[in-house]
Amino acid sequence: MNYLAHLHLAPDDAAARVGNLLGDFLKPSHAGHLPQALQQGMALHRRIDSHTDSHPLVAHSKQRIAAERRRYAGILVDIFYDHFLARHWTEFASMPLADFTARSYAELEAHRQWLPPRLLDILPRMQTEDWLLSYAEVDGIAAVLRSFSRHRIQRDNPVAAGIDDLLQHYSTLEQDFLDFYPQLQQALVTDRS
Repeated sequence: MNYLAHLHLAPDDAAARVGNLLGDFLKPSHAGHLPQALQQGMALHRRIDSHTDSHPLVAHSKQRIAAERRRYAGILVDIFYDHFLARHWTEFASMPLADFTARSYAELEAHRQWLPPRLLDILPRMQTEDWLLSYAEVDGIAAVLRSFSRHRIQRDNPVAAGIDDLLQHYSTLEQDFLDFYPQLQQALVTDRS
């Protein structure tokens, strides 16, 4: 799962959402200074990633990625699943996506003192370009992949071309997501009880 899903899957609490997103930017061993609520959000992030990475439907999605990009399949599928979450948002959330993304940016700003440098660095672009809302469009996903390819991986890589995998397998990847996401939500509910 990528940024949008982590924010969505957190309990309805600002610190939980921010902490859940922090899991992409901070290692647990470097989080001891954070308030407990943010650390709990980071722990949820790890549970989500663990469940996702071990799920057979996600494995099927990863197999749909072209061989030359397969080593990045986990990254690509995470981003594709955020696209499908944004596309099917009303099936999973009552708050409109634009309102949810605006609230998420405001919550990140409100917790600015706890954000690591890499997140602080991208937050202005994330807000200005409205990354979370842009996930609903294929062009938005293409832009995310180009940016990821340039800024997150130090060597030449084929991540930006992953848009071809999304377009080629769109309906099957979408169905993988639609089958998987409710199972993930249910697993998290079970974990909390």
